[in-house]
Amino acid sequence: MEAALIVLGATAVALAWALSRERRLRGADADGHRRELSEQRSKREAELKGQSERTAALFDRMVEGLIVIDAAGRIRLANRAAARLFGFEGPAAGKSILETTRNHEVAAVVGRLSREPEVLDHEVRIDSIDAPRFLRVNALALRDGAGAADGAILVFHDLTRLRQLEGVRQEFVANVSHELRTPLSLIKSAAETLLDGGKDDPVALARFLNIIDKHAHRLALLIDDLLLLSTLDSGGLRLEKQPMALRATVQDAIDDLQPRAHARNVMLENSIPGSLVATADQERIRQVIFNLLDNAIKYGRVGGKTVIGGRVLANGRIEISVVDDGPGIPKESHERIFERFYRVDKARSREQGGTGLGLAIVKHVVQAHGGEVRLECESGSGSAFIFWLPPGAPPQ
Repeated sequence: MEAALIVLGATAVALAWALSRERRLRGADADGHRRELSEQRSKREAELKGQSERTAALFDRMVEGLIVIDAAGRIRLANRAAARLFGFEGPAAGKSILETTRNHEVAAVVGRLSREPEVLDHEVRIDSIDAPRFLRVNALALRDGAGAADGAILVFHDLTRLRQLEGVRQEFVANVSHELRTPLSLIKSAAETLLDGGKDDPVALARFLNIIDKHAHRLALLIDDLLLLSTLDSGGLRLEKQPMALRATVQDAIDDLQPRAHARNVMLENSIPGSLVATADQERIRQVIFNLLDNAIKYGRVGGKTVIGGRVLANGRIEISVVDDGPGIPKESHERIFERFYRVDKARSREQGGTGLGLAIVKHVVQAHGGEVRLECESGSGSAFIFWLPPGAPPQ
């Protein structure tokens, strides 16, 4: 009996130990499973975070502005281009589209997506302190698996530069039409007067023939300048670069302009050192200097003085300056002075004549040589047009 009890006791102990071991193993397995689930969850969260960061980085590299909104109309994501276009700082997530863009037209586009699946090529104007901006908006409504509204994606293309160029083109066409119409009208009027009997009067004949000749020459100059600008714009101008003595080139331009300078009692002084040499197309640089001097004579002071100087800069470039002592140019015109047909004083410019393309040609020719041109002046104290050219070896 005692032996049976001992056996039973031993069996019970073994069974209890086995059950305890099984519970320990099961607990260990459960802990391991939980740890594995936790590790997988952490790994998945890290992957999702990395993917989200890569997506955000990709969106931030886009040239186009991008805004993604949720079903409640709150912003989920806005890239850097969108922040730049609309001028907002800091995170936009969670804000409304109107609060972020401050533009009712953009908010109206989002409103349309509740009725339309997409909105394409809608133009929006953004008014700012500097100048208005123009954007093209393409928007797409998002749907979930059940077909319910799930927000929208809006993509913004900046059309501002395109609109500015379009405005320049329209202004250019209008200006060319005006500049062509004026001499053509005078030529036509003079010819009609001669045909109506003016040719029988020797005095009238001479006067009207002079008018025809003068304005035909003006037309020829305008067409030549337009053709040159067209060639410069297309990159088709071939420069015959060679070492050139600048003093002699400047003196040629001065000699040609002496009659005009004498008519306004303007002194032209050539202060270019005889040793100054640049590598350039001599004929084109002569045209640059001629245009700058012609402007100084026309718009400088009657009885004034214009000095053409030059020097070698520390970096080896050749700098040329044309400085007059006239009334100067208002500050608000400095940025536009090199535009085609731009005139500071339109009435005086037409009285003085010219095509209105001289400074535009100066800018383009200098840039074609790899140089730059700038204006330095204070209103009432004269003007200084300064440009630089690459250096050259002395001519043989």
